[in-house]
Amino acid sequence: MVKANPFSFSLFHGDMAANDAMDVDSKSSSHPHDAKSPSPNYKLRFILSGHTSSISSIKFSPDGSLLASAGPDKMIKLWDTESGDIVHTFKGHTEGINDIAWSSDGEFIASASDDKTVIIWSMELREPVKTLRGHTNVVFCVNFSPHSNMLVSGGYDETVILWDIARAKPMKVLPAHSDPVTAVTFNHDGTLIVSCAMDGLMRIWDAESGQCLKTLVDDDNPICSFVQFTPNSRFVLCSTQDSTVRLWNYQTSRCVKTYTGHVNRTYCIPNAFVTTSSKGKYVVSGSEDGRIFIWDLQSRQVVQVLEGHRDVVLAIAAHPTRNMLASASMEKDLTIKLWTDT
Repeated sequence: MVKANPFSFSLFHGDMAANDAMDVDSKSSSHPHDAKSPSPNYKLRFILSGHTSSISSIKFSPDGSLLASAGPDKMIKLWDTESGDIVHTFKGHTEGINDIAWSSDGEFIASASDDKTVIIWSMELREPVKTLRGHTNVVFCVNFSPHSNMLVSGGYDETVILWDIARAKPMKVLPAHSDPVTAVTFNHDGTLIVSCAMDGLMRIWDAESGQCLKTLVDDDNPICSFVQFTPNSRFVLCSTQDSTVRLWNYQTSRCVKTYTGHVNRTYCIPNAFVTTSSKGKYVVSGSEDGRIFIWDLQSRQVVQVLEGHRDVVLAIAAHPTRNMLASASMEKDLTIKLWTDT
């Protein structure tokens, strides 16, 4: 087990941190965010209604034309991001859906369910084309590989399964964690997988061999809700249930930036990167107080807080090309909100 360097927080928490520019995106920015840069100004554009229970996952399609949403009502809904109109509703799972993911070409959606299966849905046929069976308990998280020939999933059986999509069979079953797996995804070229779990650990895996290359854990060992690679795969961004989002350099096993202000102590709330804005690069998270927090990636300052949801903001997504965010909430709200930066 690799513990966080006890000096890493003090090293990057002082005045030095604002000048310590982390390159998380493969695209170089001609507008580095500094004190003079304008703050984001997201405003509510659409309210999408149609789900009958909490919304557990929302994801923009790779081209950004559609937003997919899913939840315990067992349905996946597709929304047009230009008009806010409902496009289609998929039904087929026998229990609630915890997570959804798009293939890189936008042709398929994978969904992870309490019914212990992952279903792959065809956008062209508008129907399920494969059902992946192998988990022995709730499937909580799912993602496609960059080439969409593999799929990775994690669940309450504490395993990470790497799937061969063409054969609809597990390629590898990794005994990954000692508690339910809350998030799992590939890096940008598909050579690495990162997972996190309620055991408080983040693990980096070799996608080909299935070998665990690195284990990351914070000193206080909070439950890990969500983790993803930065766009250039040099860092991972992890959300933990001590109301903190942390940026880790996994090669040095050091936490290099922390983002706070939101409330996250109970639910698995994801984070998102905004790299499309000319104003700067941002980290975004939902919050259990019904708000959405936007931090400047480099300075770690809260640059905008969005209000409007009436319950826990359980899902968040950033548009791949436009300055648009999507957020979704729980029982007292049941809406998806689309926000655009003006």
